[in-house]
Amino acid sequence: MHEITLMQGMGLAVMALIVGIDFWLEALYIFRPLIVCTLTGAILGDIQTGLITGALTELAFTGLTPIGGTQPPNPVLAGIMTTVIAHSTGVDAKTAIGLGLPFSFLMQYIILFYYSAFSFFMQKADRYAEEGNTRSLGRLNLLMTSIVAVTYAAVTFLCAYVSQGAMQTLVQSMPAWLTHGFEVAGGVLPAVGFGLLLKVMMKTPFIPFFIVGFLFVTFIPVQNLLPVAVLGAAFAVYEYFNEQKKAAVTAVKAEDMEDGI
Repeated sequence: MHEITLMQGMGLAVMALIVGIDFWLEALYIFRPLIVCTLTGAILGDIQTGLITGALTELAFTGLTPIGGTQPPNPVLAGIMTTVIAHSTGVDAKTAIGLGLPFSFLMQYIILFYYSAFSFFMQKADRYAEEGNTRSLGRLNLLMTSIVAVTYAAVTFLCAYVSQGAMQTLVQSMPAWLTHGFEVAGGVLPAVGFGLLLKVMMKTPFIPFFIVGFLFVTFIPVQNLLPVAVLGAAFAVYEYFNEQKKAAVTAVKAEDMEDGI
């Protein structure tokens, strides 16, 4: 087990503030668990744990995307707390994912509350837009974003630093069967997340690529996933140029039809 220092807790809070803004605006996508866990591990001085938890948490949240007014479990707090729990309590990454989910749900409900609360400011925002008052409209948006950012920082500091003693005591007091249950659940979540992604992306023309990738990973010994990533990039480039060629042929046929040929 490792103690999280005050400076590390403040560093996590600042990082959460930045990635929280990115998640709120969906700008640079640095809020993804793979990046958040890695940054958390770097702040805690345990980047290896950050990379491991990041890979597993990213898979678990791969198919969970905000659509309209819906809000899935928060990936920022999931990434931060999964890494913090694994680092501070000594449990493995799969168990840490299961233990980190309640913090993800907590932030999910807070964001949903903000969605409802901020709707009261829409009338004022509409008035500013009708008046062309861009300065006031910008200030209003900045105020809402600042509230969300400070909330991310505060919740992260309280969960990661202030409550670390209680969290360590809880993990130590859990019976072996319960810890194993969290480990099993955490091991299943990445498969569920990837399954949700495949449910959307798995189209019939892409099935051969999936089979090739599966056979490559299963029967060819590799030291890491870099060869798989290169193979996937090659497939993506091939598919891109193939689609470009199809589009060019379609455009030529359309021109011929317009010319009466």
